Amino acid sequence: MSAKQVAGGHKAAINNDSVSQESKEHSKQVVDEIENSGDVETEAAEGDRPKNDGNVIGGHKATLKNPNVGEEAKAHSKQVLSENGIDVEA
Repeated sequence: MSAKQVAGGHKAAINNDSVSQESKEHSKQVVDEIENSGDVETEAAEGDRPKNDGNVIGGHKATLKNPNVGEEAKAHSKQVLSENGIDVEA
């Protein structure tokens, strides 16, 4: 489980009326530790990339085969595929 997910769970516990005050205090400490460690910021920077590169590549390949897609979009997909090391037929 990522630090971001752990922090999210503890933040939910802090705001949950069913959670004891002692547990809320513990969750607050854990969230503070995670935020101070810098792990959450590192993962936020990774959020700039697509979640699943394989799906993105597959979408661009599908764009090239779709007759309803314009030439400009196909050219963009060819460029993206080339940048990712995928050979594309001219």
